[in-house]
Amino acid sequence: MEINKRMCNGLVVVVLIAVIFTAFMPAAAEGHVHHSFPPAPAPAPTSDGTTIDQGIAYVLMLLALVLTYLIHTLEVPLNFQVI
Repeated sequence: MEINKRMCNGLVVVVLIAVIFTAFMPAAAEGHVHHSFPPAPAPAPTSDGTTIDQGIAYVLMLLALVLTYLIHTLEVPLNFQVI
């Protein structure tokens, strides 16, 4: 029982150190960054149709998956017996 309690205490310490490290590391790193030029503006979003095509393809694949599931579910008898 004592070993489990020590392991839990150690785990709590490790988690607290990780949380403190992740909370304060970006603030500490900000002081070391040299900003000589402002960041470049992001390019305007464009769509050449491939995103729309990919979305349609995903919908069609999902429809095919659902139809396949329904067809195979209806083929299997509900009162089958294993011999």
